[in-house]
Amino acid sequence: MAKQPDDLLEHNRLWAERIAVEQSGLFAELALGQSPSVLWIGCSDSRVPETMITNQLPGDIFVHRNIANLIKPNDPSCMSVIQYAVEALKVNHIIVCGHERCGGINAAMQGGTTGVIDQWLAPIRDLWAAYREQVASLNNDQALNGMCQHSVRHQLANLADTPTVQDAWARQQDLTLHGWFYTLADGRLNRLCSPISDRLAAQNMVASGPG
Repeated sequence: MAKQPDDLLEHNRLWAERIAVEQSGLFAELALGQSPSVLWIGCSDSRVPETMITNQLPGDIFVHRNIANLIKPNDPSCMSVIQYAVEALKVNHIIVCGHERCGGINAAMQGGTTGVIDQWLAPIRDLWAAYREQVASLNNDQALNGMCQHSVRHQLANLADTPTVQDAWARQQDLTLHGWFYTLADGRLNRLCSPISDRLAAQNMVASGPG
């Protein structure tokens, strides 16, 4: 059943009381600042709550989420999150996480979108146009999930190419990039490729082609 705002407030009260008992001192510690080691770039989909599916607490993961977990060089929101995470918080890991049956990816593949969302999904439509022949023999669900995974690798390449990440590697900052995929049907996370910790590894990942 859909939750109403008042329900959410009541659940928050119960949660805060429970955490205060189970994790004594956590809220006082978080009030002083944050020091997460991970930046999570994921989809806005309500079925993929990063702290819940990784069993983490507040303060453990710095987060940016958008429709279809896209990383665009011209998106100031995403670029500023990456810069702050790397330069100010000094995170050691950035995880790009996609998921099966992504509505944004599906909309880009099927067409028919309008307005701002149509503009947002333009890079996925271009990616699909270049990828669709490789999955022509698959059924619709298989093609969709294949495209969802292919997009994660593409976004990971975009991330590796950002000035923030390139500068971090140039100064030998400890920073590793990860491409993950979440399966809705069983709640499991899986790696899509080997971790990337330098420019050469990023170039090799791109050169290897679709996964």
